Amino acid sequence: MPHARHRWAACGALGEDESVLWPTAAKKALKVGPDREVVSVYPYRSACPASLWRTLITRAEQELTFAGYTNYFLWLEQARFGSALRRKAVQGCRVRFLVGDPDSAMTRLREADEQVPLTLSTRIRVTLAELEKIKGQGGVEARFSSGHAYLSVFRFDQEMIVTPLLTHRVGHDAPTLHLRRHQNDGLFDRFAAHVEELWSQATPVWGGDDHGQA
Repeated sequence: MPHARHRWAACGALGEDESVLWPTAAKKALKVGPDREVVSVYPYRSACPASLWRTLITRAEQELTFAGYTNYFLWLEQARFGSALRRKAVQGCRVRFLVGDPDSAMTRLREADEQVPLTLSTRIRVTLAELEKIKGQGGVEARFSSGHAYLSVFRFDQEMIVTPLLTHRVGHDAPTLHLRRHQNDGLFDRFAAHVEELWSQATPVWGGDDHGQA
């Protein structure tokens, strides 16, 4: 039986749950308390396998929500990410992006805090340029929000990746949680409600559209 960290790495690479590859080990580690929605914990977002992100995106059928302040890393780490989003939207999956306003005071404040050459506003504009290419697809929405400046939430149907940002750190240095919904008003539901509130107060990226859809 491989050590836990090796099992988790293999699961991430193969895009399978531990319960499928090593059911005995999974049963021994079965959670029954309020933390059972926590699938995995990573000290850094960069330690979360790109294959896990791809699996979650591929499996989602109803909802994909990307509430990162820039969402820039997704276009770098996920091959043909725009094509995957377009395909999902055509299949009836709702695709939403919450991003920071590149010209806002909050963005300037965070840029001063991060002090990196590739600024937040530049990364946001890269995302906006990529979204512009697929905004004509039904179900693709984008809005500006400042309320998630230090907390990123990415939802894939009933699974979620959450990254709380630390002071003076960029997104790939953020601690990361992989959650799976198992209960009412649990961790998953609370983060989901947070995103919905932000979404309801956010401003559509594409003007003249009350719903943020092209």
